[in-house]
Amino acid sequence: MRRWAGCIGGLLLLTSLAHSDAATCSHRGELDAPFCDANGDLVADMPAETSALRDPHTLIWAYAPIEDPAVYANLFKPFTRHLEKCLGRQIVYYPIQSTKGEIQAMRTGRLHFAGFSTGSTVEAVNRAGAVPFAAKGIGSDVRGYHVMAIVNAASPYTSLQDLKGKRVAHATPLSNSGHLAPLAYFPDEGLAPGKDYAPIMSGSHDRSILGVARGDYDMAAIASDVLDRMVERGMVDREAFRILYKSAKFPTSSFAHAHDLDPSLVEKMKACFFNYEFTDEMKAEFGGDERFLPIRYEQDWRSVREVIEKVSGAPPL
Repeated sequence: MRRWAGCIGGLLLLTSLAHSDAATCSHRGELDAPFCDANGDLVADMPAETSALRDPHTLIWAYAPIEDPAVYANLFKPFTRHLEKCLGRQIVYYPIQSTKGEIQAMRTGRLHFAGFSTGSTVEAVNRAGAVPFAAKGIGSDVRGYHVMAIVNAASPYTSLQDLKGKRVAHATPLSNSGHLAPLAYFPDEGLAPGKDYAPIMSGSHDRSILGVARGDYDMAAIASDVLDRMVERGMVDREAFRILYKSAKFPTSSFAHAHDLDPSLVEKMKACFFNYEFTDEMKAEFGGDERFLPIRYEQDWRSVREVIEKVSGAPPL
């Protein structure tokens, strides 16, 4: 009942903010109507009325369903316990099943903070009022990854142009590496998605990778870090694939809080994130990343926004 009450409260709050912001917001940019960006930093401002700020005793969070959600359910348990002790309140990790579901859950107030994949971070900012503040990293370097086009090593394909009319897997519509970046970059390599092939949405990067390994797909657009993790787990053999395309580096998943959380809670949450050292299991899973590092969405997600802007005028697939 408490959780349902929280959901209803979130919906009522968004409705109230939508009505008030329509008349008072001086600048919104790309944000949806319930949100305002008066200071121009591209993320939603916190509500002007202190009565609209939330400071719940129970905080619910999720991590991007880049792969099977079950992979992360146990991995994040020590971090969730750390947050409970650090913040002095109950923290609930929810294994979200889809990117759209994750964004909608934050928009309606059901998620208080979350890890979003690279491409969906932009959608979460614009449609759900998410405020990115952290990313995984090592030392002072934020983790990055490359967009890659992979084929089975036993296949005859040697260039992207060879894949015209073939079975090519994309991950999800909001995925940067698994869909948006290929739309922006592949045409320059002689292969236009939607014209030279019809993208097949596999549902996730790991499914795309396994599909290429099994021969279900002739090629897949994937994130390099997902392939690295699957090789480390022994799920696939790196030698089973050939890379036909590799992009410049993009930022990896962001961690963002809802725009309407009480500022004192947000500051405590950030401190709890930044003072946490990853467990050995997390370090192994995330390619040696040691901790969370601060980010600025306006600066650190510029390359991702440029990809989205480049493909926004393209006809729908």
